[in-house]
Amino acid sequence: MEQTAREQTTPGAVADCPFCHPAANDIVDRNDRFYILADRFPVTTGHRLIIPWRHVENALDMDTAEIAAAWELARREASRLKVSDPAIAGFNLGFNCGLAAGQTIFHVHLHLIPRRTGDMDNPRGGVRGVIPARQHY
Repeated sequence: MEQTAREQTTPGAVADCPFCHPAANDIVDRNDRFYILADRFPVTTGHRLIIPWRHVENALDMDTAEIAAAWELARREASRLKVSDPAIAGFNLGFNCGLAAGQTIFHVHLHLIPRRTGDMDNPRGGVRGVIPARQHY
């Protein structure tokens, strides 16, 4: 996959969008609709972002083919991560849709976050932790 650093540009690219112009050497994997980057501020080791080539701001605006392609790539990367790190015992997957939900880059990206037994005292509730008082039930 020899390419120059800024060879890839997404359909409908937005000039100042960091995900519309990915550096080719930063791409971990790809398919025809999505690519994967390592998260620059990882929650855990192996945290990945699965990003559509097409510029779309909100995950709820993706079409069914994009959803299927994202899931295909997420499953492939999760399998690869588990092989490379047998301590991975689970994953959190999630989209932030809108400013109130914590979205900071308005180009869809699916977080794939590897989890290891004991990486936090009580993981019960998982993604419910976005509202800490509601995580444990």
